[in-house]
Amino acid sequence: MHHFRFGAIEAPRGTTEDWLATARRTAGLGFSTLLTPDGTQQHAPFPALAAASSIPELRLGTFVLAAPLRPPRSAAWEGHTLSVLSGGRFEFGIGTGRPDARGEAESFGLPWGTGAERLSMVRETVAHLRTLDGEQRTPILMAAAGPRALALAAEEADIVTLAALPLTPRAEVARMSAELRERAGNRDVEIAMNLFVVGTDVPPWTRQFLGVDPATLDERESLAVLRGTPQQMADELERRREELGVTYFVSSASYGEALAPVVELLTR
Repeated sequence: MHHFRFGAIEAPRGTTEDWLATARRTAGLGFSTLLTPDGTQQHAPFPALAAASSIPELRLGTFVLAAPLRPPRSAAWEGHTLSVLSGGRFEFGIGTGRPDARGEAESFGLPWGTGAERLSMVRETVAHLRTLDGEQRTPILMAAAGPRALALAAEEADIVTLAALPLTPRAEVARMSAELRERAGNRDVEIAMNLFVVGTDVPPWTRQFLGVDPATLDERESLAVLRGTPQQMADELERRREELGVTYFVSSASYGEALAPVVELLTR
């Protein structure tokens, strides 16, 4: 089973100095990976991560690229370049795109397509990346929930984020994990999970994004939430590793201070 590791999600904005300060803070808190979301309301992910690659102890990743926003070969070209120039520290995260990314695709004059067409673009992008990589293998991260996405992730991805909805019962997430591992067969797939709430503070943007009252999340023992003392949180993540096979946990960088003691307990 994989060792624990942690990624911090941060939208790249501001000046070079601002962004590099964010990257240094992420590394200083013990996170292994700096992850950028995808969207036109921020700096473009690839140039931002190229700048952050100057912090040698950090891995870098997209979390995740929306496949419809770029032609597959173009996205693969950018990803391969960053993988090479970062010395193999780049993780290529890609998915079919969140629903509100449709407008961004249209603003570029690109078709949004059906769910099946977008998933096909993910597959095509990965195929181009594998061709460009040659013997160098850039790790692929996919977020997956439905049967088709889980099947593709089991076939192609090195890292799979279980993209369950916030109120998905633990037993259902366990079923998703078991299905993924069964489909992957002998492939060594690292399983990841997004922590949407860490500690007691729930920022307004988190409430809006989840679309669920935080009290409801607690009542339903949602896996999107991690609360308690650092030791209690570490114990819960140990439980998730044993029950679900999850060893890679990612969260908003805004929770960095709250999660740092847990990172230290599980990675020292």
